[in-house]
Amino acid sequence: MMKKTLTAGVVAALTLVAAPGAYAKVGAEQAAQLGGDKLNCMGAERAGNADGSIPAYGGKWLGAAWPGAKQSGYDAGPYADEKPLFTITADNAAQYADKLTEGQKALLKRYPQAFKMPVYASHRDFRYADWVCDAVKKNATGAELQHDGLGASGTTGAIPFPFPRDGLEAQTNMQNPHRAWTEEGILDQAVVYAGGNRATGRVRYKILSLWNDPRHRGSNQDTVNSYFYSETLQPEREKGAITLGWTPNDNSIDRQAWFYSPGTRRVRQAPEFGFDTPQGAGGFRTVDDDRLFNGSPERYDWKLLGKKEIYVPYDAFRLNDPALKYAELLTESSVNPQYMRYELHRVWLIEATVKKGFRHMYARRQFYVDEDSWHALWADNYDGRGQLWRASMVNYFYAPSIEGFQAGVAIYHDLTANAYYVDRLVNESKQWWVLNQGGLTPEMFSPDAASRHGH
Repeated sequence: MMKKTLTAGVVAALTLVAAPGAYAKVGAEQAAQLGGDKLNCMGAERAGNADGSIPAYGGKWLGAAWPGAKQSGYDAGPYADEKPLFTITADNAAQYADKLTEGQKALLKRYPQAFKMPVYASHRDFRYADWVCDAVKKNATGAELQHDGLGASGTTGAIPFPFPRDGLEAQTNMQNPHRAWTEEGILDQAVVYAGGNRATGRVRYKILSLWNDPRHRGSNQDTVNSYFYSETLQPEREKGAITLGWTPNDNSIDRQAWFYSPGTRRVRQAPEFGFDTPQGAGGFRTVDDDRLFNGSPERYDWKLLGKKEIYVPYDAFRLNDPALKYAELLTESSVNPQYMRYELHRVWLIEATVKKGFRHMYARRQFYVDEDSWHALWADNYDGRGQLWRASMVNYFYAPSIEGFQAGVAIYHDLTANAYYVDRLVNESKQWWVLNQGGLTPEMFSPDAASRHGH
């Protein structure tokens, strides 16, 4: 049954379980296919699908290239005037079942009035800068898994494995797509409980990603990948709490994090910041749920299950509109589908299953990863009984200032609690994302910086 869902040319490369580092590097002849007639520079198939519902890759726009585009701030995007081709509902879901995830099917069934999927024309119009494509091609012939798959060799700024041959290589790509090298913003968060009651929060956040710095290329074996900073602004009882630290390139090195408590005015090192540590209001997501997966892959066995055509959140410009108020957006049981956008795309399907002798609240996870960008767009998470528990998505949009895709509104549905958690909202916040503007230094993310800020 699985073979029927795989696209041509992928079956031969499909490997369900393989020992890390068991393969030779890709040869120059295969790497030369990147950016050619059949593959774009990320290794995605240029051709559309048989019926044209997925178009051929065009990549005609880099940065603020479409008519009327803004370099920064909210932009409605080039498809603002489009209308849905159709809407998937509980009533017609069976018609589209082969192109839906199990989480999408469950949400349609659980919330037949609230959860709907407006499907728009699919687009593949955006591309990455030449230097990103050059880094991908260099990695194709040079990158290998390291330390039992906890890291990789190769150069920074682009995925290491444009021709992934197993689950570990694929998840390494999923964690290392090209993105902004500096991010700053004030983000709102909300939990919407059964009945429609909301609990809200607000954070000031900063990210400095040395890995994505466009000014120089480093090694995937350099110690630090990114620095992070999150300061609670709301609710009032938690105001002033700060979490900061850094994440490694190679997960054989532990992530380092510190926490500043305004009550004690002290900074302490977080004992373990990662994996399934609950995060956010209500604990409806985990630390490693950020962008659907991040951190060490060590607790899971990873499988690459090939590609599928799936309706996924895509080109989500409208969801960030500052004119859109949360009272209208955050409706009971689901984000208001009027502002959602789904498109049909080919995605890599990656499965993670907890290893024997390890633990994680998600016993099995399935990730749907865009072939053109390697960003994870959707994840279905299962509990220890094998029951679907949480279904999550990130709504990406193309940001001209980073010449790439920016993670927008993230939605985490808990099917047990009949609630959902929303992160990365900017509609009513006081600051839009500030991307690739520089000005951040590693010293701003140190324990001393947290202490100075708190005092």
